[in-house]
Amino acid sequence: MTTLETYLRELRDSQHAAVRETSYYGALANLFNEIGKTLKPKVRYVITPKGQGAGLPDGGLYTAQQLRRGGAGATIETTPPERGCVEAKGLSEEVERIAAREQVGKYLKRYGQVLVTNYRDFLLVGRDEHDRPLLLERYTLAASEAEFWAATTNPQAFAREHGERFEEYLKRVMLHAAPLAAPEDVARFLASYARDARARMEKSDLPALASVRAALEEALGLQFVGADGEHFFRSTLVQTLFYGVFSAWVLWTQGQLAGSVRKFSCQLSISMVKTVLLRPFGRT
Repeated sequence: MTTLETYLRELRDSQHAAVRETSYYGALANLFNEIGKTLKPKVRYVITPKGQGAGLPDGGLYTAQQLRRGGAGATIETTPPERGCVEAKGLSEEVERIAAREQVGKYLKRYGQVLVTNYRDFLLVGRDEHDRPLLLERYTLAASEAEFWAATTNPQAFAREHGERFEEYLKRVMLHAAPLAAPEDVARFLASYARDARARMEKSDLPALASVRAALEEALGLQFVGADGEHFFRSTLVQTLFYGVFSAWVLWTQGQLAGSVRKFSCQLSISMVKTVLLRPFGRT
């Protein structure tokens, strides 16, 4: 059973007994912990961690190192969650309105980033260069509460449609606040976006790719035959785009790029990469 399928089943099983959004806290924590344990360092979701002067968040995303620390000066009670906090509201609310609330603004100033969710829609909120709230990446499982509960009646089919991309999204949320100190850190992000792009492309009818495919076949002197050939072509195209960006970043850090390229910021903006390369595949 996939992580998303388990999440849907847990919410469905709690639906009739739930009295408020807090009844679903366990399912949300299990979802993040299953994804978080695949990361390095592992990330752990803590339900309603002790407040750090900005109120009591619904969840905190801590690295394994934070949870292992001891001593009076570095305990979980005194250390903010390194990967931000989570604000969860009921399924009938909309994430944009939740994100605009004063409480989320307080969390943002204290924790750096806030993942806002109503269990069916997830919106990461960060800060821009002027320290103002900035809406970042979003993933929508269902556009309405009714649509979401309908999806839980067949969680296996719904998980097949969203599972891989949704899990990759949550990984990026938990990695967003991590420092990009080495090429492998950037590669990890780009690999996640590449898998997301590949999944989008394989589920979409994109006539514009026909000319790209024909040009590539002519240039390489080969043919992409049948369904397997089409899969290989799209996968190759995505990897070429994303790892071309990665190679450029590595060259930049080594000071090998010259001329007009040096006018660009040396900080790789992951959100910019997604906007440029994934916009043709549609909005999640």
